[in-house]
Amino acid sequence: MQSEYIDYQDGSTTCEAYAAHDGKSDARRPCVLISHAWAGQSDGEREVADRLAGLGYLAFALDNYGKGRRGTSMEENGKLMQPFIDDRKMLRDRLLSGLTAAQKHPLCDPERIAAIGYCFGGLCVLDLARSADPRVRGVVSFHGLFGAPGIGEQKPISAKVLILHGWDDPMATPDNVLEVTRELTAAGADWQLHAYGATVHAFSNPEANLPEHGILYKESAARRSWQAMKNFLEEIFS
Repeated sequence: MQSEYIDYQDGSTTCEAYAAHDGKSDARRPCVLISHAWAGQSDGEREVADRLAGLGYLAFALDNYGKGRRGTSMEENGKLMQPFIDDRKMLRDRLLSGLTAAQKHPLCDPERIAAIGYCFGGLCVLDLARSADPRVRGVVSFHGLFGAPGIGEQKPISAKVLILHGWDDPMATPDNVLEVTRELTAAGADWQLHAYGATVHAFSNPEANLPEHGILYKESAARRSWQAMKNFLEEIFS
């Protein structure tokens, strides 16, 4: 396994990605972007990158907040995330800068790029799909947020979309699920939804243990969602 930190720019903001690959060859390979949850890029996203590298992908964990900007509490996390929720054009620009940085990596196959994201990162990868950037083949949202960006007319969505969702997630209710599926359908997207019963927010994170806030790890949903993602990536990259 080989890994490195890579600085990239979005305007005047320096961001720091974490890239990993299996080190077996210098051949280009499919690239999977990983968009972090609301605390910023963490050990969790880097561990996901290492797992994806073990599957033969170039994994590229994004840094949407900027180098060194990380949250250590729910309050700090919210303050970091909220400006991007309020300004979805700024978020889209930041994501596209990360996509461009990943595309420049010497092991990236520029024709085979996908993105996965967790919680806030799930919203991020849906916004990548909404950007209609042809470089993105597909996106996977793990327990993500769904609200549409509202930054102009939605172009047709060419990226395939997989949503992995805890049905009892208080941050994305059944009504929100219906809204996003209607939105994706109207945009002509090829979309799938896997919903896990008796499952709440952050179900894939072994550290999630705030049931009073609807945040709790669930092993079965974590296992099933990872397998669903693997199948999806194999399909879109074949």
